[in-house]
Amino acid sequence: MSVRITDTVTADGRKFQKMLKELAEKEVRVGFQHGKATEEDGTDICDIAAWNELGTVHIPARPFLRMSVDDNTSKIKSFLQEKRKDLVRGVSAEQVLKEIGIFQKDLIQEKITDGSFAPNAASTVKKKGSSKPLIDTGRMRQSVNYEIKQKGSGD
Repeated sequence: MSVRITDTVTADGRKFQKMLKELAEKEVRVGFQHGKATEEDGTDICDIAAWNELGTVHIPARPFLRMSVDDNTSKIKSFLQEKRKDLVRGVSAEQVLKEIGIFQKDLIQEKITDGSFAPNAASTVKKKGSSKPLIDTGRMRQSVNYEIKQKGSGD
């Protein structure tokens, strides 16, 4: 007598396997989506974020994206352990990915607001009236977002 695997997996087990397959096929992308937000002059916020993250000839690097991960490694690991438990409890893959997106979005926004970065140049302070790096209109901070996409999709 042979035993088929489908004979030994419960309905809950099949539901869990389906959810794991769904999770394996998706990813959450957190940051700035090109073309989703612009400054009043038409400059894409994604470009502004990249210039600030990496620096330019005139702007020192202020790596708020990298620091949002590097400075919160233990917090992220703990959060992801909780999300793993949620999956076992039956929370959908889609919901878990949304929660991960929101969590990381919050860490990035917090780093933009509270990060310790190279100060603004005197000319920048005079122009915008503030010495706070990365915060001018608040548009970049407000534009941090997440998307859930199929893994490997280039869009």
